[in-house]
This record gives sequence, C-alpha cells and structure tokens, in this order.
Amino acid sequence: MSSNVPPQDQAPVAAGHPARVTAAEWFAGGQRIPYDPQSVRVLTEQEATPGSLRVFERTAAAPAQTQDPDTTWLTLLPGFPDGSYGWAQVDRLLGPDLGPRLYAEPVGQGDSDKPRDYPYSTVERADLVEALWRYHGVRRTVVVTFDYTSLAVLELLRRQLEHPHDTTITAAFMVNGGLFADAHTHPWQSTPLLRSPLGALSMRGWQRSPRAFGAAWKRARLYSRNYHPAPQELAELHSAITRRDGAAFAHNAAGFTVEYRRRYADRWDLAAVARELDGTVALYVGGSDEDAYEHRQIPAARQRVPQAKILTFPGGHLTTSEHPDLLAAAIRDIAERHGVGASS
Repeated sequence: MSSNVPPQDQAPVAAGHPARVTAAEWFAGGQRIPYDPQSVRVLTEQEATPGSLRVFERTAAAPAQTQDPDTTWLTLLPGFPDGSYGWAQVDRLLGPDLGPRLYAEPVGQGDSDKPRDYPYSTVERADLVEALWRYHGVRRTVVVTFDYTSLAVLELLRRQLEHPHDTTITAAFMVNGGLFADAHTHPWQSTPLLRSPLGALSMRGWQRSPRAFGAAWKRARLYSRNYHPAPQELAELHSAITRRDGAAFAHNAAGFTVEYRRRYADRWDLAAVARELDGTVALYVGGSDEDAYEHRQIPAARQRVPQAKILTFPGGHLTTSEHPDLLAAAIRDIAERHGVGASS
C-alpha cells in the first residue's frame, strides 16, 4: 500500500495469489447465449436463428442463491480491451462462497460475437447488462466496474433515477475508470492511437502476431514501473483479446473516449449523478498509484463527491493483473457490507 494514503482510504489487504487462470479455463466456465440488441433481451435457444448475436456471460453461485428472487447479486463489468478475462485472477480469489455473481461480456470482447457493422457504445453496453439482469431475475445488485465500464454503470444509475427498474443498484464500486470528463486523459499510444487508421492497421498485427501484441501491450503504460508481465501472462491476454478475431474490436470501440467527452460528459458525471442519488446508492471509487490513464479521477472524486468512499491500490492501471488479491479483498468487503448473497 502507498504510505501517503490515509488508512481509511486504503484497500483491504489479502493473501497471496493462487495459480493463474488461463483464458481457455475462463471461457470454459461460462456460456454464449443468444441476444437481440433491437429488443434488448436474451433469447431462448428456440427463438435464436443461425445468425443471432451471441454474448458470453459467466455466473458463480450456489443453486439456492439463484433460486431466491430476492437475493442480492454481485455484477462485475470489465475493462478495455481485455474484457471479462481481466476479472479471471480476481474471480479465483473471490472464492466459491461469494455470490451469486455475474460477469458480463460486452459485444465485441472476449467470447462474445464481434459484428463489423455494429453501433458499439456505452449505451448499448448498458442495454446488455439490463437484459442479462432480466434473464437471471436480478432484482438487487452491487455493481463493480473496471476501466471503461464505469461509464456503463453511470448510465445505469441515470436510468435508475429516471424511471423505475426491475433491478436496483444498491452500491457501485468503480475502479480506474472515467468519472469526470474534464479529468479524463489517456496516453497517446493507447486509445488515441487505436482510433486512428494506424491503430486499425496495428490491430491486424495484434491478431496475427503474439509478439507484436506483447510489444505494444508493454508500451501502452498499463503497468507500474516495477511490474513486468511474464510471457505466459501476455500469451493469455493475447488469447483472450484476439478470440474470435477480436483485435479489430479495439479499434472499433476505442471511440468511447470521444463519446464520453463530446456527447455525454454531463450525463456521465459522477458528481451530478451522486447529487441526484442523494445517498440512496453507496458509492466507492478505486484508483491506482501509478495509473497513467485515470490518475486525475481520484483527487477529483475526493473534492467533488465527498460522500464516496475512496480506495487506493499500489501499481499501475491494470490492478486486475498486478494486485488481484487486493482488489478481490476490496470487492469482498463491499459485497459483504451490502448483503451480496443475502435475501432482501
């Protein structure tokens, strides 16, 4: 932990890491289900056609927990561009007793389909999450986001304020994500480059060559100065990101930064959302000491959203890789505090 952070702002400490979960193991533990983005609902296999869109999801729970409709769920939304596999090491550390929990995989990531002509956006990601909640009968949930899906939960909180929902978010924990458009910055060799024609060309290189992927990944300033990912870790990330010709998604979806700043800056502003929620949803914000991407969000959150609990982690942007034990401990603490697994 960083020594300059007040004790109340430090994430809980957890034990060491178990064996690393491979991409194959992660995806084998979930399922690809048919989804219709037009009607915003999960389809039955009888309703699905050969060309139906399929999305990956993964759940973990004791059978009794999913059978009780009043049980509070834990929903975990992934980062960009590693998708739900980014949660794999954290999930192992959460253990089998914390649940029910749902990992959603946006269209274009991981084992979800990656259509070329598709309106990739934060709004459609929020639509998918709502469809999965309806599919599983989720009435109450704690939501944890990493990286760009902070925007999706802010959209979902806006919807919760605007009209009654079948699902109520009771707490939100947003880690290393965008919360205020004026505090948002990305190194040029990350999303700004990915959005460009050169970025599209580079993604074809990622798809074909693990070596090209590894070199670019290490240049992207995703880790702290002292963390050097092992070749096997990079190989598994490459496997997850390029699954089903997935490298192209990194170019197609990198526009979320422009969408955030130019169109929805006010709607997805945490301070504005928090004021309207007026304490009805517990808010937690996580940040990493050496995050090159969202390092300005934490001081902004402290100043603008004093009711939010701030947790800080050592390391760089990819806390899910560098410190999954600390992140898992923080998630478990928040989940237990807000009744995940208990009936409302």
